[in-house]
Amino acid sequence: MTASRDRTTPGGMTEARARLRSAEAYLQTAERVLEEASAQEFTNVAAGNAVLAGIAASDSISYSRLRKLHRGQDHRGAAHLLGQATPDGKALASVLSRLLDVKDASHYGTTLVTGPRAADSVKWARKLVERAREELER
Repeated sequence: MTASRDRTTPGGMTEARARLRSAEAYLQTAERVLEEASAQEFTNVAAGNAVLAGIAASDSISYSRLRKLHRGQDHRGAAHLLGQATPDGKALASVLSRLLDVKDASHYGTTLVTGPRAADSVKWARKLVERAREELER
């Protein structure tokens, strides 16, 4: 395991709920921005918010199941931790990894994320947010 993956912050259900609220807000923003078809630049904003929603949802799941979350610059460590958090963690980690593949382009890129890629990003984020809600309801 790399040092990046070892960086965690302890927490519990209070933190899990807070991260879920953030995930829901990012997702809601991503969905609204994606509906705004008047400017192609909005696809980056929608995808960027979807990435943030997915990360926050992943944090929520990790807090609720493992009582910790990944803390570090490399969000791939969060995907690794998520993979251990639930029985379906490997599938969830794969979804988060797909979102992280869009992160640089959506947050820092000079080229636009395509409309279909932004829509996929919102779909992936929605899956993680819904799964985080399930975790907090169990």
